[in-house]
Amino acid sequence: MKTALVIGATGLVGTQLVKQLLADNRFSKVIVFGRSSLGIADTKLEEHLINFDKPEDWQHLVKGDVFFSTLGTTLKQAGGHNEQYKVDYHYQYKFAEAAAQNGIPSYVLVSSSGASPDSLIFYSRMKGALEEAVKKLDFKSISIIQPGLLHGDRKEERFGEEAAYKVMHFLDKVGIAGKYKPYEDKVVAQAMINAGIAAEPGVHTYTLNQVFNLAEREHLQR
Repeated sequence: MKTALVIGATGLVGTQLVKQLLADNRFSKVIVFGRSSLGIADTKLEEHLINFDKPEDWQHLVKGDVFFSTLGTTLKQAGGHNEQYKVDYHYQYKFAEAAAQNGIPSYVLVSSSGASPDSLIFYSRMKGALEEAVKKLDFKSISIIQPGLLHGDRKEERFGEEAAYKVMHFLDKVGIAGKYKPYEDKVVAQAMINAGIAAEPGVHTYTLNQVFNLAEREHLQR
């Protein structure tokens, strides 16, 4: 029976992740850190409403067995590159740093396919920079999940992504999407849970088809 910690619980993958963790009998407690309440009544759920800019108020609470990081925003929501970088890089890194310092053994990060600190694309470069930074932290197990195009019940409209999903979904149905087929939020969430439970020593990166394979590991299911 493990204690899971989650940031980014109101996002697409985070919402599914919390839902699956609460239903998973391998976890006795799910601790969520965020700016607003999830509005969920569950005896396993513990919520902390925090200000991410004040780690001195919350870093002592970051204790458990598996830390899941799914925090992220869009450029439009953030209002600029600097604000997006603050959320997607700085907030996630500070939490990962606190988790490592507090002795949490297993860390699972949802990143993005194509993430690289050398990318010419801002988003991919930001994600790659975070990956490289957290790899240096003192976790026993680090799992980095790099899915492609995500799909699920988003709270906000993203017309470009929805159009891309429809195209890739069609290509997948006719058998030519290959490893670039869309990723449902629940699949990515299951992959994260399986990685966190396995907690294989060292740093492991799962991308494209490897994410699907990780989600389907039957011996790690309940």
